[in-house]
Amino acid sequence: MSCGGGGSQSGRIVLQSDRDGNSEIYSAEADGSGYENLTNNNGGDYSPSCSHDGSRIAFASDRDGKLRIYVMDSDGTNQVPITAGDGGDFTPAWSPDGSRLAFASVRTGKYQIWVMNADGSSQTNISNSSASDRVPSWSPDGNQIVFASDRDGNPEIYVMNADGSGQTRLTNNPASDWDPAFSPNGSEIVFVSDRDGSTPGIFVMNSDSSGQRNLSTADANGWSPAFSPDGSNMAFASDRDGNAEVYIMNADGSSPARLTNDASNDLTPDWCGKP
Repeated sequence: MSCGGGGSQSGRIVLQSDRDGNSEIYSAEADGSGYENLTNNNGGDYSPSCSHDGSRIAFASDRDGKLRIYVMDSDGTNQVPITAGDGGDFTPAWSPDGSRLAFASVRTGKYQIWVMNADGSSQTNISNSSASDRVPSWSPDGNQIVFASDRDGNPEIYVMNADGSGQTRLTNNPASDWDPAFSPNGSEIVFVSDRDGSTPGIFVMNSDSSGQRNLSTADANGWSPAFSPDGSNMAFASDRDGNAEVYIMNADGSSPARLTNDASNDLTPDWCGKP
């Protein structure tokens, strides 16, 4: 496994993979070396999110029969559930200071964005809409959360304050937009859209929604994008080579290179490590 492009790679990548028969959380150096299984159980483990200091990983797991949010140390030790999973909890995202987590849950019958303390206390529905709201990501100052919602008829990118106020639509087109994430300096938001055809591509826009542009080539799809801590690279998933793998590219979309290379599905990458 090697990574021959995508600018200068540093830090570790966490991802989910089913290479051992069921979905588990793995990590690897950003150059493709040092691949390691962090979870090892009979359930499914999904959507890892690394804290900004690189010390902890949050993820979703159904190992106990319910889809809950778990946290563990970055080496895979001390795995503990912090939600009950009564309605299905998934796609956790750390606040920049590591004190809180945002996540999506269907406990109210619709996907909604919730926020809680890092120990699982004070769980609060902050999007509180009648639509499906998913895939939260914090701004680097911790004041806003970007997310995807179908409240206006199709999935679009929205932003709100961290307390749920000021919910504002950022994209507006007949296609589907999803998987948003802020850049480390907060000036841009990366997201996925199929607006240029049936194949989803990775797009980026300024945080005020201006300058929306496609970073993917016409014949290469991508989803689940995540900026590197210094903002110079992006990790993302793609099945452009036949099955889902994790890739790294420069933040302008140039020099994509495959990080993983196996017959399984490797998905939902996130970066661990400081700039």
